[in-house]
Amino acid sequence: MLNVHYSRFGDLERADYLVTSPSVPLESYRDGFGNWCTRLVAPAGDFTLSSDGIFRDSGRPDAFAPEAAQHAVQDLPFGTLVYLLGSRYCDTDLLSDEAWRMFENTAPGWARVQAICDFVHEAVSFDYMQASATRTASETLAGRQGVCRDFTHAAIALCRCMNIPARYCTGYVSDIGQEPPFPQMDFAAWMEVYLNGAWWVFDPRNNTRRTGRVLIARGRDAADVPLTQTFGPNTLTKFEVWIRNAEDAPTEVPSDTRN
Repeated sequence: MLNVHYSRFGDLERADYLVTSPSVPLESYRDGFGNWCTRLVAPAGDFTLSSDGIFRDSGRPDAFAPEAAQHAVQDLPFGTLVYLLGSRYCDTDLLSDEAWRMFENTAPGWARVQAICDFVHEAVSFDYMQASATRTASETLAGRQGVCRDFTHAAIALCRCMNIPARYCTGYVSDIGQEPPFPQMDFAAWMEVYLNGAWWVFDPRNNTRRTGRVLIARGRDAADVPLTQTFGPNTLTKFEVWIRNAEDAPTEVPSDTRN
């Protein structure tokens, strides 16, 4: 999953084609969540995947709707119900009692989701060196450290415990409008919650409305949206993510930085 989400294909000024070196046949399909996926067989030896495009963004920050109300469970659309359930990294069964203790008295709806994001943002310390492929939401809240996916899993699990549908998103978040120094660029994770008949972006890692957010994929948690899923031994030797203002950046990324 290295292409932008189909819902934003219309915003591509230059297509983000997936390029491999050496070249191999590619098969594309949509998964059960509507995400655009590509399947390939990599040869033995060095192998490079790259994707680079130009994306047109509105320049507006994430939508803000503090009046957005929470639905009663019986009124939720059928398609949202799966996002109330526990999943691989969102172990709601271990967090339900604590979630209700902490958030039962918050106002339902937007204010409750924001209270959850505030709590996770303050309770968990970001530490890139502590990234773990197996850490669950309850483990994140117990250990109080993690990366953006851990913040997101924790907030999703707490929202689901409070009967608010929440789904996991991965993609790009630009530094446009932010003050330097900028952290090292990486793929980002955030969540969308269902309130007032629509899905809304919340970002417990940054806990602010950001500009230049580009969606790649959605799912129940990170297990549904791996950027690469491999079947066989391999070693990652180089990894780089970039998102730049096209007016300030070269029109082509140098080939020796692609991966």
